[in-house]
Amino acid sequence: MLLGIIGKPLEHTQSPAFHNRKLKENNIPGEYKAFELDSIEEFPALLQNNPDLCGLNVTKPYKEGVMQYLTEIDPGAKAIGAVNVVKIIRQGNNIIGKIGFNTDKDGFRESLKPLIKGRTDVKALILGTGGASKAVRQALTELGIAYKFVSRSGGEDRFSYKDLTPSVMDEYKLIINCTPLGMTPDTDTCPDIDYSAITDKHMAYDLIYSPAKTLFLAKCESHGAAIKNGQDMFELQAEASWKIFNDK
Repeated sequence: MLLGIIGKPLEHTQSPAFHNRKLKENNIPGEYKAFELDSIEEFPALLQNNPDLCGLNVTKPYKEGVMQYLTEIDPGAKAIGAVNVVKIIRQGNNIIGKIGFNTDKDGFRESLKPLIKGRTDVKALILGTGGASKAVRQALTELGIAYKFVSRSGGEDRFSYKDLTPSVMDEYKLIINCTPLGMTPDTDTCPDIDYSAITDKHMAYDLIYSPAKTLFLAKCESHGAAIKNGQDMFELQAEASWKIFNDK
């Protein structure tokens, strides 16, 4: 069994360690590899050049772009608009199915619950508009938490970073970083928000888990906010991915 992950960069990912451990624990012969792709257009060649490949995780920046290459998309992933797991079904030397799933949404939702402690009256800012942010949006909807996206350019349905005035920051007490800013190796970067507007009433969640405390989380914590990184989300989505890979 050959499994893997596609994305760029991949030096931060814990996925190979997690899934290679699962293979060993379950006495399944195989390997899980990191496949760093310069563009998603390399995806068909990756499948062709690895005839034993039967499952992939998908990370930034390809969670949306990979969908064009799939033969089927799970309804949950279709509703989210992003895929982070691909199951590859082969018959002999031929690929007869490439099915996309999303385990990010449930992983985020369950990992968020200890931070918000049952509160649904808070409003959330989702920093970033990529594939991961779409799973976050769906999870917040399921929890009944109102949200607003934040992007560099802004728009009718979202804030720009310049729109995040102290009054806006006061209204939105849950701030979720879905951007790669601060991720290993670029640990000295963080989203461009007014951290002086953060208070002990705020909660900050970073989908990044490497490093364990990003600059974003450190700055929020220094102003009294409760913080959480993406480690629990990673482990929850990885367990769900493992089940998909091994579902006969």
